[in-house]
Amino acid sequence: MAVLSHIIPAPPERVFAVLADGWTYSDWVVGTTHIRDVDPDWPAPGARLHHKVGPWPVSLHDQTSVVSCHPPTDLVLRARLWPVGEAQIAIHLERTADGGTQVTFAEEPTAGPFYWVQNKLNDLLLHRRNRESLRRLADLVTHRLAPSASAGPQSPTPNGSPEHEDATATEQMQIRPNKHGPSAGEDGKVR
Repeated sequence: MAVLSHIIPAPPERVFAVLADGWTYSDWVVGTTHIRDVDPDWPAPGARLHHKVGPWPVSLHDQTSVVSCHPPTDLVLRARLWPVGEAQIAIHLERTADGGTQVTFAEEPTAGPFYWVQNKLNDLLLHRRNRESLRRLADLVTHRLAPSASAGPQSPTPNGSPEHEDATATEQMQIRPNKHGPSAGEDGKVR
């Protein structure tokens, strides 16, 4: 079993908000290249997200389901990736004294070839993969725009999600000309 912890400088509720958004898993889970679909009740027990792992054309399609969920501290998942096998992943969030979150991530193969040949090499590979996944999760949590009370009313975007206007984020965004596609003029309009 590969178990490791990582401190994220954000409260557990903010970390759990990322875990509760199944569409973000390809942004932070190493190896997941695309989320194909997420059940609307994710992360309720039994809910599934459908993912693609690995580079095209050898990518594999399978699913991950929620075994148990206790916001904002615990999420247990069953990840399938046949013919490689299945694993159970337990994610525990604990508030630190300074208001951050200690994330403990435990992954254990439960079926298939990785289960049959559990050894130190498998643990080492999972440990390295999960360490990078936790780093990516930390980046996503700490750099994600948090809704602010001063942001004013939120307008829906074409895909239906709320749009958060943040002057600082807008000022930092730079649009550079692209010789292969449209570029933005000085007025910010795409041509």
